[in-house]
Amino acid sequence: MSLHPVSRRSLLATGLATASLPLFSITGRAAGVNVGAGWTRQAFLDAMAQSGRPLDLSESAFQAIQARRPAALKRIESYLKERLGSADPAVMQAFAEVPREYYHYMYEGHQAMPSVAYEAEPKPWALGYGSALSDYLGQAYMTQVAKPKPGDVTLEIGTGSGFQSSLLSRIVAKSYSIEIIEPLGKAVGKIFAPLGYDNVQSRVGDGYYGWPEVEGGFDIIIITCAAQYAPPELFKQLKPGGRALIPIGQPFKRGQFLYVYTKDADGKIHSRKDVGVFFIPMTGTMMKTPAPTATP
Repeated sequence: MSLHPVSRRSLLATGLATASLPLFSITGRAAGVNVGAGWTRQAFLDAMAQSGRPLDLSESAFQAIQARRPAALKRIESYLKERLGSADPAVMQAFAEVPREYYHYMYEGHQAMPSVAYEAEPKPWALGYGSALSDYLGQAYMTQVAKPKPGDVTLEIGTGSGFQSSLLSRIVAKSYSIEIIEPLGKAVGKIFAPLGYDNVQSRVGDGYYGWPEVEGGFDIIIITCAAQYAPPELFKQLKPGGRALIPIGQPFKRGQFLYVYTKDADGKIHSRKDVGVFFIPMTGTMMKTPAPTATP
């Protein structure tokens, strides 16, 4: 079966037909602003201003963005069914709730780009500083493969736009995220509170070492950049029964693959090679430290 790459840099295009927005019923949703629950033009503008990214947007432009959402959600649902056999209702609900237009922002140039959200041909969008907002089909794929559940604690390495951690926050109990690029990490760290996503915590740092201060570790760890090997410190912080999704490959080269790791009750790590991907490289310690033995 031919598989599309899922990445910050790749294009995930589909020719799937669009249809009306399906309805999903999920109980116990996390607190915060959700699309369809008071998400108006004014609410959007207020949240952008509170996050330090003010913009002006007409009502007609705002409504045009919202009109594209149902087709994008249908693409996600169809893509997950095609690739994974089904679309997890919790993942679909998270995508239905998180306003993607809020995350389309060029931080290096201080330019909001909400009008490109929910594009018909999903693709990554530049955030500046060499980072990007991943295409939404790739994010949906990785989110469902991670199998997030209520009560989980998650860690993302590579905050980027903050969208992935926001998605997870709508499903799990606590979502942590680390960004190594200081100006990007500091700016994105301000976007969660205006949406009321109070179960997201981010910081600037080297994700190679994870977040060891989090007591009890993580049920899910997702790396959204290409690692040359799986960082050993992350496995130490993965709970028994936990899952880690790590793109493995050389910087800026094809031949990268997404690996799915699981940790059994005895602490043993098992790996499964998944789809081909193409991500920007994981920097920091990863680029300076030789790979340990017995890694993919």
